[in-house]
Amino acid sequence: MWTEENNRLKKTFRFKDFQQAFAFMTRVAFLAEKHEHHPNWSNVYNTVTIELTTHDAGNVVTEKDHKLAAAIDAI
Repeated sequence: MWTEENNRLKKTFRFKDFQQAFAFMTRVAFLAEKHEHHPNWSNVYNTVTIELTTHDAGNVVTEKDHKLAAAIDAI
């Protein structure tokens, strides 16, 4: 579940191993390009943490963030 705190939508994804986590990040990268909206994220082994905020709107959560979050969940 995505949570909103400190003007960011956040979610942590856990996978079987690093390879699956990296494959997920690759798919999200292509999706982000399509949406013209890029996440702040980190990866440690099998865990990917994503934070979404709209920089152009003053670093607050907007509909753009919710749409990308929904698209990421659809992966």
